[in-house]
Amino acid sequence: MSREQIELCIAQCLACMQACNHCFDACLREEEAPMMADCIRHNRECADLCAFAAQALDRGSPYARALCRLCADACEACGETCLMHASEHCRLCAEACFACAKACRGMAA
Repeated sequence: MSREQIELCIAQCLACMQACNHCFDACLREEEAPMMADCIRHNRECADLCAFAAQALDRGSPYARALCRLCADACEACGETCLMHASEHCRLCAEACFACAKACRGMAA
């Protein structure tokens, strides 16, 4: 994998982490926050895994591929959960999650 591919994946991971953090905070402010518990949990897990994957890629960790596979799985699950809600922040988070999952799958191959 080229440095350009790695940098693109890192950027996708960081963008997804930010989108998940924003969605997490916005979900907590919703009146229906208790009904969004799954979305909130997925946001936390996904944001953390995106950060781990980005760091592993940046330093050339031997675990980067495995973390990218795990990150892609978490991103897909988070994206699917976000799509169940009508909120704009959930829609934007889902888009970021699916883009990150695609980039991470490319790194894990």
